[in-house]
Amino acid sequence: MTKKSTHNFITSEKLILQLYISGMSPKSMEAIENIKRLCDDFLKDAFELEIIDIYKNPEAASEQHIVFSPSLIKQLPLPKKTLIGTLSDTEKIVKALGIKFGD
Repeated sequence: MTKKSTHNFITSEKLILQLYISGMSPKSMEAIENIKRLCDDFLKDAFELEIIDIYKNPEAASEQHIVFSPSLIKQLPLPKKTLIGTLSDTEKIVKALGIKFGD
């Protein structure tokens, strides 16, 4: 059983996220699990997450200049950010996404 955070988190507005993965590779699966857990634990309903397989949709990866997989792009709110890897460092991801601690 995992312990849920008792902190309140706030974002300035709804986050629009895109996770680019490479098929069902172990790193892709880990990234999916990590970002879903982070969103459920910290963002509740304040996010939209789109998972894009670059094998099935190489055009989307090319349009976003995706070089590494897995890659998470925060489209909105601006500034746009790209995070690379399995997203296992929750503290780093929360900070990079602009999620702040509330009371």
